[in-house]
Order: sequence, then structure tokens, then C-alpha cells
Amino acid sequence: SSVQDEAVDKSNFKKCNQIAFYRRQKLLHPGKSLYRVLLDSVTLSDENVKFQIIHEENKVVLQVEIYEIEGNIFRLKIDEASPLRARYKVPDVLVKEPTTQRLFVSHKEAGILVLSSVNEDYKLQVTANPFQVELQSKGETVMSMNSNGLLYFEHLQPSSSNRKPTAQNEEAANDSSKEKQEDLGLWEEKFGSFVDIKAHGPTSVGMDFSLHGYDHVYGIPQHTETLLLKNTSDGDAYRLYNLDIFGHKIHDKIGIYGSVPLLLAHKPNRTSGIFWLNSSETLVDISTKAVAEHTPSRSAAETAKQRAVPLTDVRWMSESGIIDVFLLMGPTAFDIFKQFAQLTGTQALPPLFSLGYHQCRWNYEDEQDVKAVDAGFDAHDIPYDAIWLDIEHTDGKRYFTWDKQKFQNPRKMQEHLRKKKRKLVVIIDPHIKVDPSYTLYAQAKEKGYFVKDRNGKDFEGISWPGSSCYLDFTNPEVRKWYADQFAFKTYKASTNILFVWNDMNEPSVFKGAELTMQKDAVHYNNWEHREVHNLYGFYQQMATAEGLIRRSSGKERPFVLTRSFFAGSQKYGAVWTGDNTAEWSYLKISIPMLLTINMAGISFCGADVGGFIGDPDPELLVRWYQAGAYQPFFRGHSNMESKRREPWLFGERSTQTIRRAIRERYVLLPYLYTLFYRAHTAAEPVMRCLWIEFPGKVETFDVENEYMLGNALLVHPVTEKEAKTVTVLFPGSQEIWYDFRKFKRVEDAGTVKIPVTLENIPVFQRGGTVIPLKTTAGKSTEWMTDTSYELHVALDTEACATGELYVDDGHSFQYLHKKQFLYRKFTFHKNVLSSRCIDESGQYHTTCVIERVIILGFGKQPTFVTANSKDGENKEVVFTYDTKTSALTLENLALSVDADWEICI
Repeated sequence: SSVQDEAVDKSNFKKCNQIAFYRRQKLLHPGKSLYRVLLDSVTLSDENVKFQIIHEENKVVLQVEIYEIEGNIFRLKIDEASPLRARYKVPDVLVKEPTTQRLFVSHKEAGILVLSSVNEDYKLQVTANPFQVELQSKGETVMSMNSNGLLYFEHLQPSSSNRKPTAQNEEAANDSSKEKQEDLGLWEEKFGSFVDIKAHGPTSVGMDFSLHGYDHVYGIPQHTETLLLKNTSDGDAYRLYNLDIFGHKIHDKIGIYGSVPLLLAHKPNRTSGIFWLNSSETLVDISTKAVAEHTPSRSAAETAKQRAVPLTDVRWMSESGIIDVFLLMGPTAFDIFKQFAQLTGTQALPPLFSLGYHQCRWNYEDEQDVKAVDAGFDAHDIPYDAIWLDIEHTDGKRYFTWDKQKFQNPRKMQEHLRKKKRKLVVIIDPHIKVDPSYTLYAQAKEKGYFVKDRNGKDFEGISWPGSSCYLDFTNPEVRKWYADQFAFKTYKASTNILFVWNDMNEPSVFKGAELTMQKDAVHYNNWEHREVHNLYGFYQQMATAEGLIRRSSGKERPFVLTRSFFAGSQKYGAVWTGDNTAEWSYLKISIPMLLTINMAGISFCGADVGGFIGDPDPELLVRWYQAGAYQPFFRGHSNMESKRREPWLFGERSTQTIRRAIRERYVLLPYLYTLFYRAHTAAEPVMRCLWIEFPGKVETFDVENEYMLGNALLVHPVTEKEAKTVTVLFPGSQEIWYDFRKFKRVEDAGTVKIPVTLENIPVFQRGGTVIPLKTTAGKSTEWMTDTSYELHVALDTEACATGELYVDDGHSFQYLHKKQFLYRKFTFHKNVLSSRCIDESGQYHTTCVIERVIILGFGKQPTFVTANSKDGENKEVVFTYDTKTSALTLENLALSVDADWEICI
């Protein structure tokens, strides 16, 4: 939800050239760096290699630390050797201080230092003058740092009246006129009527990285942009600065609600990553070009023939902090995901209900409305798991309260939902209404828990409740107190089926600079807001998730959806793409947006189905449901100004089609839940762009209109109005693909025109995979606990297939603490389908059976089929064979999910 009339105005937001630190950094042009290494300062320890570098002009000394972290990760830290005061270093994002491996000097000659890692594959070549670092793998340069000389570091200066411009800007500020200094925004910066006072002066940092042999780069969400990152021009960098931009424009590099400073580069034989750990406003410049291959000792004739090799330069520029960067060496995309998770954590395992369908609106009016909508789903036989309440459910936008007129008996309403095996999700925003009679405000005020303005008073801004103060979630004491507010006895009329949605946590401040908090506001430990801005939502979600865990004495998994996020937010729940619009172009762009968020470690993400702003026509709404059903987080949401849009309000045909899409989602949940277990334990993204699964196939590198759900399903949403066909790329020459619903093998390979109707969107199962499904959909996930399973076994060119199934109670932490789970593997090989246990440590008893197996691409009708369970029972199996599709269906199996068995054909 966002304020409409105000926020749409583009002039509320800065263009890059209106950002002072960007203008300052851009005065430093590519060339020879003014930094050189002081070679006599090199020291080695088990932890790292340290040395100092000096700026030839301003003589400021910086301390460089290089670490090798186990698992092919290198870390480079640069800070002032003796700063006036400590500079901000991002806490709480890394799950632990990473385990380092010793680097040793393998070579030292005039002006060059070569560091080798224990595993010999990697070498770091440090050049002293000018300072630069080259990272080589098996003799090939993968990445180099400061090779364009753009290392930039504004050292802290005393805030005296004779404010001297920093030496790096000496040339620019030589005619030291007042205007020129103001233009550089060193000690204060104006934007419209806002003035940002920089108590500590300019503290910007930046550095360039060259990625050798790469011309495809991805990541750095969140932007309403293409999957493949574009070259940036002057004044048009990718911006990472969490902002509440209502109805954000498409194809815009402005930062929106969340930021993950992780960039991936991919070429057919390698994937690399750069994780720039900095929570202040950050801008990223990208430039890809072809350069002549550098090969010594070539004749002129050979040089003329040599091929051009791509090179991508990435320049990171942050307003403050230190340089702390992790180089993720892969070498595969899946290795990168593991490396990033090793640093920032994996996706939290969602409670099963949260993978069902969520029905939301700003706002469901009152208890009667909630009951009527709930009944509507049953009357139209559409499954759903949670109904959501936006800001109007509270007493005057005081969070943790209920409107006494509209919600007179919230506990009874929740009991009603509980009987239906459904949940309630309520909104809880970070702003607190200024009202001494509101307990939450009074307590926080008394304890000093609000963010302060630059003069030490509580920062006040306007938000939904009117005048509001903002909790300082960067303070661990505030987070603990906030978590305690979720206790059942404190949060009146809350029950254990109530879960939480954190919105507006960029933080959004109406009438504020760029509709957010002043950068000179002051947080815990006296850090200015500019240092921590991109962490604000991350910390609120952390405290909320902790509160939900604590209210159940550590037994139950939380569900928290947040709008604002940072690296590591995956540990606390789900995110969505914010205030989108009910237009085809927004449905289309949601795919690359979600793929990018998945790539950055956050698998549990989705876009508002139907578009939040405006009114979708029935066709767009249907197409959006069909796409959302095959995406990780599945929620319909709409704005106050839009017409009601429960799924049954658009005529019988639309209702039928939406029902079919939602039911397909529910039947697919065993597969989806298993994928989330993989995300949780092995950091594999749930929703993957094609190149992740087909890293050697160049034609997949820029595909953003279709994607893989796990490794088994290829999904191609329909994003064009009145489409009669879609063009699907079937990647991989050795792959076989089957129609997921009709079981027929796709005859053609490569790019194929597939006819579509409004009934559904193209989904294909990849040969070589086994997908577990439920046999039918229930009213909600909890109604389906005992529903039997079926397996879809799709054979590859070798007539083999494998797949997995993960099962647990769907809501508690017992899978972790008591090892109560089942993790099974299904293998089809030499005409035998077998089930065995993958993880023997897991024990979970279920009465569920596998009822049916469908084998796709089975060559010929078998004569007979037998099933043998572990206890030695052999029984003949009823089967049917469809000669048209080559699908073999085995019925009435009743095979235990939790036992070993095999079926012989």
C-alpha cells in the first residue's frame, strides 16, 4: 500500500546526477590509480594477508586485508589505516564470521606479490604500483580489481569550519568557490526543499572489477528491469536504495523496495559472483565490451586474426562504510548459490500453508466480509490457505490492535478460520502513531526506542496514521522488545493461526526526501541513517520472525512477508515485488524480477497476482493466476481504489479457469515443498532462469519469458493479450520434453511455436525427472495431509529418471530438532522404479500412500507389472497404456511413502 497522489510523481525521486557522491566518484575517470602498495607493510597470518596502500596525492594510508574463505571464496576489505572514528561495518548479515584458509606468498619480485591458496587452483596477483589485484584460476584471469584505477575512498575529516574538500576532489574543487563545494555535496546536500546535513562529511567508497571473458551479468535486485543487466550510461547507473515507489515504471534502474548487492557473471564454462557488503546507498555501473585477446609472443599476422574476447567492467559506488567485498568463484551457478548461502544463510523452510494460495486486499472490510470471502472459496470449490487484512483492520492504524467496530471479535473470527483449516495474515508496519495513549508508542517513547533526528529528538514523519515515529530495529534491544509484542497475552486477540506482513519498511515516510527517512537521522550507537538504510526492512522482518517463533516457545515456523529486504532476508521469510500495476507489461516483467530475486538467495518471492493498482480485465487476471500458480509465493492482492476481484467475480468461464490454475498449484505442492527443502538445505533456487540449468547453452543466457521450476518443470507464462501461440525455447539438444498435462512428448527441439488457449499456460516436464504430486486438491493444504500421491516419471534418452520427495509435519521445527521428516528418492532404471531413503537420520510416520504412477515416454505396452514392497510382498499391478502418448499408467498401488519398494515392468 502506498500514498497515491504523492508517490506517482517522478520528481520525488533522484536521478543519479542528483546524487552528490555519484557526481564526486564520476570525477575519477578510468586510468592509472593513484594508490600504491607499501610492500614493506605486508604481514601474513592464518586469517589473512594484510598490507597498506597509500594515495600518492593526499598521502592517506588505507589498510587492505585479503582472506581466502573455504569453498572458493575470497574476501577483500579496505578501510582507513587510522580513521578519525570507526567507519560502519555491516553487522548481522553474515551468519557467522567465515572460516578462513591460509594464503601464502608464492612469489615476490619487484612490485609484484603473488598469493597462493592451499588448493593451488587460485592465485591472487597483487601489483604494487598502481595497486591492483588479479584473481586467477589455473592460470586464467577470471577477475581483476582496480584495473581501471577507480578505487575511491573518502577518508574521514575533522568537521572544522575550514572544511577542506577531499583530495580526491581537489582538482574539481580547486576553484574552491562555495557553489562548487555545494555542488559536490561534501558537508550538506540539497534535494528539493530537503537538506541533508553530513555531520561527518563525505565518506564515499568505490571500486572497479573487470570480469574477463564475460558479457552476461545478472543480479543486484530489485529493479523493474530485464534479467540480463544492461550497460549503463552516464547518469543512469543501477541504484540500490530501498524506496517506496508506487506504480514503479518499467525498465528503470532506480532502486525499489529491496536491495541485494550480489552480481553474477556467466559464460559457458564458468559462473562468478561479486557480493559487495555495504548497506548505504549504492550505485552500480556496468560496461561490456570486446577486447583483443591478450596472448604474448604472437606475430603481427596472428595478432590481426586474433578473436575479440568479451570483458565486463563493474563499478560499485557506495555513499559510506568500508569496502568489504566477497568474490565468489563458483565455478558453477549452483556453487555460487552455496557460497552466498554459506555467507548469508539459506532460505527459511516455509510452513506448508504459506505455499498455498493467499487472498489479500486493501482492505477486507470487517468480520462479515472475511467470512463471506472465505465462504465464497468453498462455494466455488477453489482452494486457498490464508486471508489477509491490510491497515484498515487496526484501531486508527495502531498496529497490534483491532478496529473495535469492524472487528469486534477477532478471536472468534480466527476460530472460524481455524475450523476451516485456514490462516489469517495481518499487516504490521514499522511506523508508530504518535499518541501517548497508545501503549506501544508510550513504551517505545519512554525507552528511547525510536530513530532520532539529527538534533537528538525522536524523528517524526507522516505515514498512514498521520504523525508517526519509527522504531529503531538496528538496536538489538528494540528487536527483542518488538518480538515480545507478538506474545499471545500481549497482542490481544491474536492466536497461533495469525501470521504477519511487514509493509512500508524501506522505511516509507510520506512527504520525506524521496518518500523515505532523512539520511541524517540517527540510529543506535549513533550511526546515521545513511549507513543502515538498506538494512531497515531486513531488521524489522528479523524481529517479527523472532517474535512469531518466540510466541510458540520455539516450536513453530514463522511466516513473515516483507516488502523491503537485503542480502540474508531469505533467513526470515518471503518477499514480494511491491505495488505493481494491472497491465500486461507488469505481468511480463514480473518473471525476470522474480528470477533475479531467486538468484540473490531469496527463493520465497512473488508478485501481486492481477496487479495491485488498477483493474485487470478477466483475461489478464486469468493469465496472472496461471503464472502465479507456478511461482514460489502466490498471493492475489489489490488496491483500495480497485474493484473487488475475488476469483469468482469475472463470469463462469474465468472462475473455472482460475479454479483450475489454483488446483494445479495445490496438486503440485509435494514437488514445490521438496524444492523449498532443497533451497533450505542446499541453497538451490526454486525458480531458475534457463541458463542455470543449461549453463553451456548460449541461447538461454537472455531468456526471461520462461523459466525452470526446480530442475523438472519448464514454465512459459502467457503474457500477451489474446495470444493464440507462444514461442517456447526447449533448451538442450539431448533433452526430451513432455507436455505436463497431456503427457505427450514434444516432437520438435529448439524454438517451437506452441498453440495456446485460455484454458492454461504451457508447462513441460523434463525427461529424466520424477515429480511427486497429490492425486487431488483439497480446500486448503491442511485438508490434504492424508491425500494420496502420484508420481510422474518422465524418461530421458536412456529411459532413466530420478526425483525426490520431502515430507514433514508442515509447520513445526521438529524436522530440525527431532529429525522428524522423510526424504525419499525415486529412481527409474532398466524398467524398475524404486523408492529408497536419502537421509536415514530422518524418521516421520505417515499413512499416506502412493496411489498412482504415470511413466511418460515408455516405449511399448508391457505384458505385466509387479510391485514388491520391502516386506517381501509381491503383487501384480493394474495398468493402462496409451499408444498415442506412450504413457503407461499404474493404478491402485497403495505403496507406502515411508517404505522402500520397487515396481518391475
